[in-house]
Amino acid sequence: MEAPMRIAVLGGDGFVGWPTSLHLSDLGHEVTIVDNLSRRWIDTELGVQSLTPMDSIQERCRIWYQETGKRINFHLLDLAKEYERLKQWLAETKPDAVIHFAEQRAAPYSMKSDRHKVYTVDNNVNATHNLLTALVETGIDAHLVHLGTMGVYGYSSVGAAIPEGYLDVEVETLSGDKARQEILYPTRPGSVYHMTKSLDQILFQFYAQNDGLRITDLHQGIVWGTHTDQTRRHVQLINRFDYDGDYGTVLNRFLIQAAIDYPLTVHGTGGQTRAFIHIQDSVRCVELALANAPAAGDRVKIFNQMTETHRVRDLAELVASKTGAEVAYLPNPRKEAAENELVVKNEQFLALGLEPTTLAEGLLDEVVEVARRYAHRIDRKRVPAVSAWTREIAKSVDTDPEATRLKPAS
Repeated sequence: MEAPMRIAVLGGDGFVGWPTSLHLSDLGHEVTIVDNLSRRWIDTELGVQSLTPMDSIQERCRIWYQETGKRINFHLLDLAKEYERLKQWLAETKPDAVIHFAEQRAAPYSMKSDRHKVYTVDNNVNATHNLLTALVETGIDAHLVHLGTMGVYGYSSVGAAIPEGYLDVEVETLSGDKARQEILYPTRPGSVYHMTKSLDQILFQFYAQNDGLRITDLHQGIVWGTHTDQTRRHVQLINRFDYDGDYGTVLNRFLIQAAIDYPLTVHGTGGQTRAFIHIQDSVRCVELALANAPAAGDRVKIFNQMTETHRVRDLAELVASKTGAEVAYLPNPRKEAAENELVVKNEQFLALGLEPTTLAEGLLDEVVEVARRYAHRIDRKRVPAVSAWTREIAKSVDTDPEATRLKPAS
């Protein structure tokens, strides 16, 4: 193992942040969670709760210490609004690495209304820029690892694999010669949330070249699963599990719907191809990124953090075949192509030793078991996805999967 580091996990109370904090603490690092607990307030706003019961962050950290003897500290701080406190905390703590999960992560939530769009941009972009500026002003040489998204690329296809961050292009010079140039792979965000992650890329590029910040950007696929090796150690360490139409990721939602005999809601034709990664692989990728930091002055290191791709309708049929659930094809609340291909390069993590967890390895059963155990906590009215990308789409979206059925593409 690498020498123990002081690691700040910003957004460490969240779906990926919590298991990452446990994983890094288990490896012997000194971990501090920095969070404003906004995700819990959003639960209150939406009138929904995690399928799995979650204690306070302080109680979760206490249980971890009780079980392992390893301490995770917690600091309440709003990165987007409390710049001076952030700068002071960094100067006092001097972390060796900062993992940045502190952004509103749901595309549907970012499209609910103008207020949600404004909140997502204010929170995500300000949090990222405040962090970068504070690192420069304090002079702390901390490796910044940011959790981005594959969604910055959009989901259209030109018949070529999406590279890991950069694209070599050939341009014509003024003299008529040909010159080669490396550029960031063009973004095509499909929501306000994805747009903020695209803006993050530009901020990272500037601060890496202008101030020598060491930055790794992880373009992550859709995360599925519940447990990691660490969350299994005690019932109170369990990760949050979102099933609602705004925050529930598609595979987890299918598995919950199957567990409560609710039709699997496929939107549109289900021909959208998505990139996926299991939560255990997600925390492992963060570990690998930390151990392979760029040097000061290097370009931003970009990884495609995913392990496999699947069409949404194929996932639905897979879950239906395992559980006997019915599949319901509904109008799509998103403004996106009905069908797309998605080919993604992810050689860097594989070369560093990642051994991917795939859907075929039995963990689907584990998620269904968790869903059934906590099925009494599910509010069926919160299952449908109703946040629409445009007013025109909103008129066609029905919240009842029994009311409107579309035909899947052949």
